[in-house]
Amino acid sequence: MPDRLGGFEELVLLAAAGLKGEGYGVTIQEQLEARMGQAVSVGAVYAALDRLQRKGFVRSRVGGATKERGGRRRRFFEATAPGLRALRDMRTIRARFWQAVEAPAAP
Repeated sequence: MPDRLGGFEELVLLAAAGLKGEGYGVTIQEQLEARMGQAVSVGAVYAALDRLQRKGFVRSRVGGATKERGGRRRRFFEATAPGLRALRDMRTIRARFWQAVEAPAAP
């Protein structure tokens, strides 16, 4: 796997994929915090999103300016086909490890 996913990158990519192209830094951060049960830095989320975009696992688009954001635009992130494939590969790898963990001990 030439472009591997780090553990945090995998979680960020999962959150972005679950938001179906409507996720931006803060909503991805909120998804992570809700599912992980711990605080997550928005800076760490954006750093991971930048790495994921360089790897081709997410793409971004800029949304329209809004008054509540002082006229600033949001950058929305969407998982790409290679990103979804990387997630499926990681799920398969993790399942193999869990099979070993859950297998009965040899006599």
